[in-house]
Amino acid sequence: MTGRRLGLLLVFCGAIFLEGIDVAMLNVALPAVRADLGMSTGSLSWVVTAYVLGYGGFMLLGGRAADLLGRRRMFLFWLTVFVLFSGLGGLADAGWTLIAARFVTGVSAAFMTPAGLAVITTGFAEGAQRNRALLVYAGTAAAGFSLGLVTGGLLTGLSWRWVFFAPVLLAGAILPAAALLIPREERPARAGGGRFDLAGAVTSTAAALLLVLAVVRVGQPDAKAGVTVAAAVAGLALLAVFVLVERRSAEPLVRLGLLRSGPLVRANTGAMLFAGSFFGFQFVVTLYLQELRGWSPLQTGLALLAVGVDAVLAPTLTPRLVERFGTARVVLGGFCLAAVGYALFLPVGPDWTYPMMFPTMILTGLAFALSYGPLTIAATEGVAQEEQGLAGGLLNTSFQFGAALGLSIVVAVNAGAAAGGAAGAGAGGAGTDGLRAALVVPVAAVALGAVVTGFGLRRETRRRRPGGPSRAA
Repeated sequence: MTGRRLGLLLVFCGAIFLEGIDVAMLNVALPAVRADLGMSTGSLSWVVTAYVLGYGGFMLLGGRAADLLGRRRMFLFWLTVFVLFSGLGGLADAGWTLIAARFVTGVSAAFMTPAGLAVITTGFAEGAQRNRALLVYAGTAAAGFSLGLVTGGLLTGLSWRWVFFAPVLLAGAILPAAALLIPREERPARAGGGRFDLAGAVTSTAAALLLVLAVVRVGQPDAKAGVTVAAAVAGLALLAVFVLVERRSAEPLVRLGLLRSGPLVRANTGAMLFAGSFFGFQFVVTLYLQELRGWSPLQTGLALLAVGVDAVLAPTLTPRLVERFGTARVVLGGFCLAAVGYALFLPVGPDWTYPMMFPTMILTGLAFALSYGPLTIAATEGVAQEEQGLAGGLLNTSFQFGAALGLSIVVAVNAGAAAGGAAGAGAGGAGTDGLRAALVVPVAAVALGAVVTGFGLRRETRRRRPGGPSRAA
């Protein structure tokens, strides 16, 4: 790997680290935000929901915009927007200002992330070189999230506003390096006289926004069922309209033939299930440690730090495993480890010590190392250069939608089970009943993901026998 390519990889690793640490730090700081700005529980939830809406709603459009308008241009512009609105969030003196800032920050991440991923997948030759770059990238993303939990606890002790200002300082180093190292490119020529699929862009974005909104509202205690159902129905209807538009468009925003790729569909399905299980599990653990056990945000972050072992293993161990066993087998191993880890937490009680929790934490980190990066490889492998942004957008949409769906289902199951058990148990008993019931969701999600991955492995083994190991997930 040349010095320029290494520098380029470090730039995009810095950007994905920035995104991960931004989200994790805010999660820890939410109680302090509510106290300072006088926000209700319902309005506070919109601080998180607004970011998820912007990110998930615009990700598909962001990925295709990178292909059509230029990856360098999209990355630099939206990284700048990300920095500006993160700073605005730190200056907010009212809840609505913070919510608006988080929405725009999510939109900017939706354009910035697939553009950065596409530069990596087109800048490194497909195979071992690209795989190693993607696994380093994945490990950095995990490090941002795990370290963000600890950093958020420390910064919140000073002021919750530093949770927003810290990413601005980090981006101050990333932006000039990105402008210097990302190669300039010609805007890709488009068939059909340079027309842009405006109808496809509008319908896909509106459908994604409504579907993500419906999913997020499932877990909100004050959400009205009628509004949630209406959003879901409208989102599905717009999705159907989008498919019709793309079929008739001379220059579609999304080439539907891309979705006929079995490995790509399996990788995105696996990404959705893995993200749903992980974020659902993280919510349960955070609730258990902070609300049931009374641990501080910093103590909770330190307890979850073991999950960050992925940052070390993803760029070191995982590439060797992928080369030896193939992507599908490694992903399957990650899903199986996650299922075992989450299942070990099922008997959780109000008096568990940390050594009793540690096996689950370390297995979760190992599962992340074996699954996240290889899923990225599988979702972008074999895709044409001019569609790498779209492939990255699809993958990140799957991760975001899965995270929102998993979190919402876990919240709903926990609330329902806790309410049902409250009549016959004390507060602690009802709380653990709800958490145990909610933990079934991540176990079921990774088990289903293992089935999806295993099915793909069987198909690839049959097709490629007697050749080497399969590389598709």
